[in-house]
Amino acid sequence: MGIIVQKFGGTSVGSVEKIFNVANKVIGEIKKNHKVIVVVSAMSGETDKLIKLAYEVKDNCVEDREYDTIISTGEQVTTGLLALALKKLGYKAKSFLGFQIPIKSDSTYSKARIIQIDSENLKKALQENDALVVAGFQGIDETGSITTLGRGGSDTTAVAIAAAINADICDIYTDVDGVYTTDPNICRNAKKMEKICYEEMLEFASLGAKVLQLRSVEFAQKYNVKLQVRSSFNDNLGTIVCKEEEKMESPLITGVAYDKNQAKISILKVADKPGVAAKIFSTIAENNISVDMIIQNISEEDKTTDITFTVSKTDYLKALEISKKLATDINAKNVIGDTNISKISIIGVGMKSHYGIASKMFQLLADENINIQMISTSEIKISCVVQEKYGELAVRILHDGFELGK
Repeated sequence: MGIIVQKFGGTSVGSVEKIFNVANKVIGEIKKNHKVIVVVSAMSGETDKLIKLAYEVKDNCVEDREYDTIISTGEQVTTGLLALALKKLGYKAKSFLGFQIPIKSDSTYSKARIIQIDSENLKKALQENDALVVAGFQGIDETGSITTLGRGGSDTTAVAIAAAINADICDIYTDVDGVYTTDPNICRNAKKMEKICYEEMLEFASLGAKVLQLRSVEFAQKYNVKLQVRSSFNDNLGTIVCKEEEKMESPLITGVAYDKNQAKISILKVADKPGVAAKIFSTIAENNISVDMIIQNISEEDKTTDITFTVSKTDYLKALEISKKLATDINAKNVIGDTNISKISIIGVGMKSHYGIASKMFQLLADENINIQMISTSEIKISCVVQEKYGELAVRILHDGFELGK
């Protein structure tokens, strides 16, 4: 007998009919003599409705304790409904909210991080039931307050529980049937991958791919949890996310990622001296804003520098306001921003042992007159910022240029 963790997103539990479809998938694993823990999100669109309600009452409430109390309620509904559906179909099931396990987190409301999961309640309940249904996205801090783990946090809940109970596999069910070489809505010849390693999946998740939440992949890699991305709407095998050595092959380039949720901020004519960059980015970090790409251009004439960086569009206005205050403090000349950008990235562990990848990428874009505004690289990734209007074209050019559809 094995233990399987299954996670179902909002589109998979968007109606009572779909909840019974999920129940039947759970029962399919129970019939294979598995114990199942199911993690569910809120019904599709429900969290957005709750966020809207919160903002109708109070602006800028995203970091407020009460905000998490409100937006965590969607998962409570689907947890109870799925447990009821399993019972109606003749199986023993029990629902758990985050605080009932408990899933202990820090107190960063709306972006809490899991500190510890007490798995004893789950293990005991598994002995008495065929399946447990757990609310994703939820935690509880040391003061007893409800916290939420950020958008897509149910993925993190599922992987963290799989790690805590040493599950055989964690199946992430979504509205796609695996991880593709790029977005199939942009490239019709995108191919589903049989396997992808943690490193590559981390890059895909960090670069805007919506298949898995970044922190869930970090958890999986840290605790060696085997993941499978599967479709809620068919029984096809999905894509396995695993260690690099478990992959069948390591192609030069695995895929192309595309992130439209990017904005650029430039602080102009900053004094070129030690400590200035530290002040800028420590202040931004203190406000719980993640910075992605950074470029610094130094002028030899007046010993100043322009510092340009990117943040998510959701953090843009806050980051822009902070940057303007910082510019005054450090006597910078001006601050400008741009939300009309996209980030295009090529990813592949095969880059570690090959040269010429970057030059080929830049040439492919240049041949289509696509200007590159920013560049960043890692051992297995090259990213470029381009104008937003060229984003999808750039994806298709790179996907075809590196022959990923073959």
